[in-house]
Amino acid sequence: MPVSQLMALRERRADLLDEASTLLAAAEAEDRDLNDEEQSRYEAISAEVGGLDNRIQRHEAMADQERNAVPVSSHRAGQDHGDTRVSARDRIDDDPQRGFASFGEYALAVREAAIAGGHVDDRLRIGAAPTSYGNEGSGSDGGYLIPPEFSRNVYQHSLEEDALLPMTDNDPITGNSMVYPKDETTPWGSNGIRAYWEGEASQGNQSKPVVGSSTLRLRKLFALVPVTDELLSDATALDSYINRKAGESVRWKTNDAIVNGDGAGKPMGIMNAGCLVTQAKKTSQTADTIVAENIVKMFARNTSPARAEWLINPDAYPQLPLLTLGDQPMYVGPNGMADAPLGTLLGRPVRMTDTCQTVGDLGDIIFADMKGYKTITKSGGIQTDTSMHLWFDYDVMAFRVIFRVDGQPWLSDAITPPNSSVTRSPFVTLAARA
Repeated sequence: MPVSQLMALRERRADLLDEASTLLAAAEAEDRDLNDEEQSRYEAISAEVGGLDNRIQRHEAMADQERNAVPVSSHRAGQDHGDTRVSARDRIDDDPQRGFASFGEYALAVREAAIAGGHVDDRLRIGAAPTSYGNEGSGSDGGYLIPPEFSRNVYQHSLEEDALLPMTDNDPITGNSMVYPKDETTPWGSNGIRAYWEGEASQGNQSKPVVGSSTLRLRKLFALVPVTDELLSDATALDSYINRKAGESVRWKTNDAIVNGDGAGKPMGIMNAGCLVTQAKKTSQTADTIVAENIVKMFARNTSPARAEWLINPDAYPQLPLLTLGDQPMYVGPNGMADAPLGTLLGRPVRMTDTCQTVGDLGDIIFADMKGYKTITKSGGIQTDTSMHLWFDYDVMAFRVIFRVDGQPWLSDAITPPNSSVTRSPFVTLAARA
């Protein structure tokens, strides 16, 4: 039977159970037994549900046979005896959707399992070992693990549009932390690996690296998405809603942490980093303005201006087209380039983000080389699970999305160049103009 027909049988069964519950609830509210008409309808519902159960079980049994074990390796255990041993595994374990055609079909199966006396689809148990403690793999304990393919869909949505995480120096890890080496020496400094001019046949000067270490430990970010019973009845709308809303939430929180995080239970953000350089405003500069001198000086103080991008609050963006150097515009509007959909400022792409502060405040515009920001994320992306019990009395199912990430700038302090006292950094912002 096609999946859509099996879903229809399950939906019909759920509708019948809802109708039976309504009949019983009406009688209980009036403190009476069922009348003859109600009793007749209740018995008809029970008979139809029984028939549906038999049909559903037959089709699920057929589906199980289609997904039964297949041989994956065979070998002769011994030449003398000639016996062949075959190891086998269930192909369903290899399916990232765990047998469900769509996220909507999965959600309807969870809904059915949540109904008192409802049928629990065997596909909901795939990947969940029986236990005696509460876990996301058991419906009675609070939820079902969402198939990995649908979790990846949420993860992909979290990296769309204005996401900053893909711009960073990122490493997915399987553990909970990562220790990485840091060498913050400069070519003109007094320590670290250095080159020397040497005379002919003279003994060479020695130098050695100065390498420290830093540790990033994954921080947990989670979004809780409520889904009404009405939305659950529309599988197509449900796919779009969960992927979009959960992805938006994870993306916003991750962006905000990368820019503004204080390092307490979340990443250390650019604005709180020790290496942040703050460019002073122009003398007697008008409040809440951005002028050409600001942009030029910020550009000069970035360690990698050819790689950096402008992060700017939407409130400040309208001032960019008004900036000029002499009679030449500093800002070039978008012309369809994929890498600069909002135009360029001094030749570098502009990104609008509400993680930047409002115009005139410290942090309303940042010139950032995001490769100077180190991040780690949990390998596999996002973990998603469900619970039908959290808001049971509101007829709402909860979908929980967990994303683990940590990050901080590579540098601990700004760099002082050899022939200047003006510091530089991968991250340059503009002082407040009040």
